[in-house]
Amino acid sequence: MVIVTLQRAKCIGCNYCVELAPSQFQMSKKDGKSVLLQGVEKKGFFTLKSPDHSIFESNIKAKEACPVKIISVKEI
Repeated sequence: MVIVTLQRAKCIGCNYCVELAPSQFQMSKKDGKSVLLQGVEKKGFFTLKSPDHSIFESNIKAKEACPVKIISVKEI
């Protein structure tokens, strides 16, 4: 299981996550911030739990590239 979490309120709209993990992230046309596709919101955090381990590497790259460090990724 791969768990990706996004703290969307702190997003600055740099677009790195979309470039590195386009199957999980896209930019909102409304406010220019990142959206975690199929993420479930709870207290300002959007979380995606996926059984697809092939997404792990691209999401790690997105996490490392994020200048405001609002993405977390873990594999269990």
